[in-house]
Amino acid sequence: MLDLVQYFPITNPTLIFFVVLLIILFAPIIMGKLRIPHIIGMVLAGVLVGQYGLNILDRDESFELFGKVGLYYIMFLAALEMDMEGFKRNRYRMLLFGLLSFGIPFLMTCLMGVTVLGYTAMASLLLSCIMASNTLVAYPIISRYGLSRKPSVALSVGATMVALLLALVGLAVIVSSFRGGSGIVFWVWFALKFALYVAAMILLIPRLTRWFLRRYSDAVMQFIFTLSMMFMSAALSELIGMEGIFGAFLSGLILNRYIPRLSPLMNRLEFIGNALFIPYFLIGVGMLINLRILFSGGNIVWVVLAIVFVGTVGKALAAYVSCYLFRLPWSSGHMMFGLTSAHAAAAIAMVMVGMKLEVSAGNYLVGDDMLNGVVIMILFTCVISTLVTERSAQLITLRDKEVAPDDNSHVDDEKMLIPVKYPEYANRLINLAILMRNDKLNRELVALNVVYDDAKMKVNQEKGQRLLEQVTQFAAAADVRMQTQVRVAANIANGIKHAFKEFNASEILIGMHTHKEVSTKFWGEFHQSLFNGLNRQIIMARLMQPLSTLRRIQVAVPSRAQFEPGFYRWLERLARLAGNLDCRIQFHGRQDTLQLISTYMQNRHPNARSEYSSMEHWNELPRVAGTIAEDHLFVVIAARKGTVSYKNAVERLPEELTRFFSGTSLMIIFPDQYGDAMDEMTFAQPQHTEEHSAYEEIREWFRRL
Repeated sequence: MLDLVQYFPITNPTLIFFVVLLIILFAPIIMGKLRIPHIIGMVLAGVLVGQYGLNILDRDESFELFGKVGLYYIMFLAALEMDMEGFKRNRYRMLLFGLLSFGIPFLMTCLMGVTVLGYTAMASLLLSCIMASNTLVAYPIISRYGLSRKPSVALSVGATMVALLLALVGLAVIVSSFRGGSGIVFWVWFALKFALYVAAMILLIPRLTRWFLRRYSDAVMQFIFTLSMMFMSAALSELIGMEGIFGAFLSGLILNRYIPRLSPLMNRLEFIGNALFIPYFLIGVGMLINLRILFSGGNIVWVVLAIVFVGTVGKALAAYVSCYLFRLPWSSGHMMFGLTSAHAAAAIAMVMVGMKLEVSAGNYLVGDDMLNGVVIMILFTCVISTLVTERSAQLITLRDKEVAPDDNSHVDDEKMLIPVKYPEYANRLINLAILMRNDKLNRELVALNVVYDDAKMKVNQEKGQRLLEQVTQFAAAADVRMQTQVRVAANIANGIKHAFKEFNASEILIGMHTHKEVSTKFWGEFHQSLFNGLNRQIIMARLMQPLSTLRRIQVAVPSRAQFEPGFYRWLERLARLAGNLDCRIQFHGRQDTLQLISTYMQNRHPNARSEYSSMEHWNELPRVAGTIAEDHLFVVIAARKGTVSYKNAVERLPEELTRFFSGTSLMIIFPDQYGDAMDEMTFAQPQHTEEHSAYEEIREWFRRL
């Protein structure tokens, strides 16, 4: 035994990392068997292997580095996953809840510190700042249950930042008083630095992000760029006297609309954070906790009980009072209490600052009893927060299933077929499909590559297989399953139509023809045959820039579009796209059509930022073109010949789109018809229709003369 003891604690960085990975691997398994939330398992594992437990690991610099990154990640992901539209609508509620979440624990702790624990006024103020703030330790539970956009979660995240900001300001005031700073000078200088910092981040980060995402599509580069923005904001936050966690949260809020919730980039960010950095942070917190002092006698047990009781009761009062004022269900109040009751990173940071503030020779503002009391308080509040959050997440999930079931989720036949040909464009189409699909159904996508049956068939088949491997890898990064097929056909349109039937697809998403060397026609070689030969929804997209950089979607809707069988299908797809991109969507059409669209959006997508503009006639498209900017997506709801919403003006659509929308990101949608499929040639409606009639060609010839 003595021979083994000499090898501990482990100081070799390789072995430390190996042991940490074992903890991250087995802690969830063991905690799952015990029905204990995994987060508690990480903290308890840190207690066990730390210097105050079995002394297996040395808390080296890797815990400082990865722990800080994990803390930033928690705040960053919380901001990225926020419903920004809900944030704007509920900003006053968030402010009120934040003030209550800060003010009630602050006053209760300050009074308790002076009267019960006998601390000085300044030490009581520091302890009050610690207990008034909180850390979103239990937030990964929210992500696991998919509740990040619930009102109670949004309120809790917003209130956390309000309380944290006020606590950090209070800490800055305490530090300034010890360093002899003047009150008025300090406040003016601090307010100026803070305003300049926030303004600089709001102006700089969006411009850098749009510039970078438009030019670089490499997954690794986008991931590194995002982390760079987070750390830049955190570093500048520390520079002005705030904690880096505020900067990480602010950068997440700014980047929120550029990283869609269902995008591969978001999936990578969540994966890396939840797999490594956040567990590292939780284990590092556990290694600071010394449970032995609870059994060493003295005043420490009383200090811990007083701090935990007053701080927890204060947070509970704030949560349930806010829940009552906002008329939310009590399960939402449980969630608000669970998320805002944990103390970890900010508490550690503030108590460490207090340990460096010298009151007199050899005496510091934070003594051993307060330090140990705060550290053990972290363990108890993390346990309370995790248990309450887990339970409330289950209650909210059950409540929502009873109150608002997923409409038509069991009858939706959604299955998208995506023909791909060009490697540089395929990923954008897959990304568009991911943003338009119903993630609750979790249906797989179908990627198709059709090659001609000619002398180059073998070579093209190999190219197609490599392309399908590329898009499969891209979809897997967003945790989306993909079916693929390389198909040989004498006619591309027929190959797509036959695959459509074989896969029992519901719609087709295909790129628009843009290669003039292949065909000079607007519709290309086979697109027109495709939408004339299939009666199901076909979406043609020409994306000039990354989807995450789009600011607005503008939709031109023809009159009588509401009478088409596929009216609500395309409307649902566009509403999902706008919601996932967090951008505005503006519909142009007649009042009767817009009224139905407005009703649907209010009932099914109340959080979408939808706008409505009158467009009485289809010949007003040139006027609409003047309102479309570079970062807009223009959507045209077209119609097949012989359908109720078809009009002669649609014949001029290719010419008008070429003339007025040449550099615009464009989408053309042919809605479902649900008639008999055009499987054979008929005299009434042939499968192929020329792009321009002979009469138009003659008329154009006379016009040129």
